[in-house]
Amino acid sequence: MLDRQHWDWDTGEKKIPFSEWEKSYNWVEEPQASPDGEKIAAIVNIDEGEFTVCVNGESWEPVYDKIWYLRFSPDGRATALVSEMGEWTVAVDGVPWENRYGYVWNTRFSSDGKQIAVAAQRDMKYFMAINDVSWETTYANMTDPALSPDGNRSAAAVQITVLGSAEVEKFQDGIFSVAVDGVSWENRFVNVWKPVFNPDGTSLAAQVRTSLYDYTIVVNGTPWKKSFATVWEPVFHPTEQSVVAPVRTEGKWTLAKDGEILWEGRYLQAWHQAFSADGQKLAAIVSPRYGQWTLAVEDRPWPITLGDMVADWAFSNDGQTIAAVFKQGPHWSLAVDGQKWQHRFDMVFAPVISDDGQRVAARVEKDGNYTLAVDDKIWNRTCQAAWDPIFSPDGQKLLTRTIENGTYYRRVIPVSEIQEK
Repeated sequence: MLDRQHWDWDTGEKKIPFSEWEKSYNWVEEPQASPDGEKIAAIVNIDEGEFTVCVNGESWEPVYDKIWYLRFSPDGRATALVSEMGEWTVAVDGVPWENRYGYVWNTRFSSDGKQIAVAAQRDMKYFMAINDVSWETTYANMTDPALSPDGNRSAAAVQITVLGSAEVEKFQDGIFSVAVDGVSWENRFVNVWKPVFNPDGTSLAAQVRTSLYDYTIVVNGTPWKKSFATVWEPVFHPTEQSVVAPVRTEGKWTLAKDGEILWEGRYLQAWHQAFSADGQKLAAIVSPRYGQWTLAVEDRPWPITLGDMVADWAFSNDGQTIAAVFKQGPHWSLAVDGQKWQHRFDMVFAPVISDDGQRVAARVEKDGNYTLAVDDKIWNRTCQAAWDPIFSPDGQKLLTRTIENGTYYRRVIPVSEIQEK
């Protein structure tokens, strides 16, 4: 979770001449802004086969053959996957890990950013590494890496048995499982997807296929007692050990809890379910009728449907407000507690809700430019790039991170600056 309390909420504006970087390098790739807005970084090319990272106008000293997936950790460190002499590793603020790998991908961060994990491959064996410490056991294949919120545990779907040509029976007997901290569960499955940790990292659930036709959820290696025609990714209750997942039964979708049907409602689709932070509310994207989408909260769909698609959605911290991005025809917009915004955009990114649930903001795109919107009012700035806005803890200010006319701006503005326009 972002530590917003210690950010600078007083300085109105800081700026960095981003376009000047193009004069110093052959090219500058897509920039990334740190969560607190104090840094902007980009992968830059120095010469043929020579890359580094520029942060606030200063380059990392190491030069690499290739660099990709530049990302800031929640605590503001710049990380990237880097290649030197054909071997890959992770560099953090310009300092590479000691170990080298055949390949690394899917960087994951703990909630506080102190733990950094990647999926890795060496000599065609797959495993995970946290802060440069690798699993002792390796696997023939690995997908869907996961990191616990505190960053102390890692997991992934792994292939336990190596198949020979046309060994169909062996596949049907189950060749996949989940490895947690490198140790695989005893049970084997036909397929495994999307392992997820509970909030304190003590339990893990995943969706599995137990035969060619049966699907269920596995928790800590033990399958639910019931199987279904299909299942989607599970989630843990935030304060209990129970697990909820969308399941398909009798031709329709609904939610199940610990293997038993939870919601009475039946839908053409149900997925992307989530609990409020206190666990008192459960909501999911549902399709009540063909081609129509909405949010169902505690099995009660909103009275409106939201066009072609419902994408990102979120609860406020107090669980009283829900905001969802939807697409209708060629345009995107937001709906808040079942009420659609009037404005339409070419794109709307994930909604951001103030801690008290009173305000909803989002980064939006229109006519090839970016800006911000708050409570269906649009900021009067046109930006070449923008990042998601962040509310101050008291909800009265907004941190904005934008590029305008070649300059990167970090601004702290009153929310009313957007609301009054």
